Amino acid sequence: MKIVIVGAGEVGTHLSETLSVADHDVTVIERDEALAQTLTETVDVRVVKGNGSSASTLLKAGASKCDFFLAMTSSDETNLVSASLAKALGAKKTFARAHDATYRDNTLINHQRHFGIDHLVNPEALAAVELAKRIRNPGRVAVEDFGRGQIEVKSIEIQSGAKVCDIPLKDLKLPGNIRIGLVQRDDTNIVANANTTLKVGDQVTVFGHPDSLFETKALFDPSSKGSKKISVTILSGSEIAISLARLLSNPRFKIRIIERDLKHCEALAERLPSVTMIHGDGTSLRVLEEEEIGHSDFFVACRKDDEDNIMTCLQAFKLGAKHTMLAINRADYIEILEKLNTNLGVELAVSPRIAATNEVLRYIGKKPFIQLEDSVREEIDNNFIIELDIAEKSSVVDKKIRDIEWPEECVLVGHEHNYMPRTPTGDDILRAGDSIIAIICKSRIKELLKLTK
Repeated sequence: MKIVIVGAGEVGTHLSETLSVADHDVTVIERDEALAQTLTETVDVRVVKGNGSSASTLLKAGASKCDFFLAMTSSDETNLVSASLAKALGAKKTFARAHDATYRDNTLINHQRHFGIDHLVNPEALAAVELAKRIRNPGRVAVEDFGRGQIEVKSIEIQSGAKVCDIPLKDLKLPGNIRIGLVQRDDTNIVANANTTLKVGDQVTVFGHPDSLFETKALFDPSSKGSKKISVTILSGSEIAISLARLLSNPRFKIRIIERDLKHCEALAERLPSVTMIHGDGTSLRVLEEEEIGHSDFFVACRKDDEDNIMTCLQAFKLGAKHTMLAINRADYIEILEKLNTNLGVELAVSPRIAATNEVLRYIGKKPFIQLEDSVREEIDNNFIIELDIAEKSSVVDKKIRDIEWPEECVLVGHEHNYMPRTPTGDDILRAGDSIIAIICKSRIKELLKLTK
């Protein structure tokens, strides 16, 4: 594929290195002489020196004929203009990196639609999703390549007294568009259908929004009712922290943010009324002790200073915080942190830059089969979780999901339209270019592929 990247910073360089190794035809636009020269000497890509917001530069780089155009500079405005121009010139798919929440606020205007960009990538929001996944359920199994935190999958054992027993799934009213994909009974794996009934002892694989999964858990396991609130303390009111607080807006989380800037603290208190704002220097051991950080279930350091995040997590761990996690800006620190996990107590380190890179690569190098963790792969046995796109000429285009004759032993558990993922309902209409995710018996995969082509 032909790919044009604007920006030779850390994200752009990481993408160019990865994509060039995968034998794609990569061109990078960079206006900084030193960065352009470094990239030319270290990575096997074509480098065009110039302004990524210039139409003539984009034409020179081949943006009019590229399969993917990736605007990945540190300037949101440059990225928006560049991706918009590339789309107008003929680029098939355009991605723009955008940090500022202003460009994701669709209250007055949808910036993505206005500029004609296929996908806005927010590194901080993607990093927050990774943190939220771990906090929501430390033992969860996630569909990492689908949903960006909007769809998760969980394995639950049906306990005695569960309200879902002996009722066909078609008559079972599950909240929040929850979908049951697989049922493991003794040594047998069953792809769920409308007539499937659940029994005590069954191990079910359930898909849905994280909040819906939590609310549904009591239906499968009555003993889970009345679970205590999970306390989360976040260092700094950064963009990652704000995104994380919003992702954890469910009442089961008790969230505190420690912010040293008084004006920013007051502003966040208005924006996030359900969050307790604490004005203070969270890197101070005295402040951490006064706020009883040791009683926190999760401590998450989200400052822009990596060293502060690392040292504060170490202090929180020593004070007794059950789980400590952090955001890291220098991606090369992550490998070191993983090796020192036991001593530092850091369970998870996320990098906004790596998160953004992985998000883009998910679309460029999308595989037809989603690989789950080993424990789940053993459970699904002869069944696969497969993600695929709906072709323009597919017979399912413009049809409701309930009106489509799907292969036997196949259940849809995810639907993505305009890059917005959700668990599907029977009334959802499939459009050309949509993605679906399904659990399907291995022997039926060809039927599904034929249906969607």
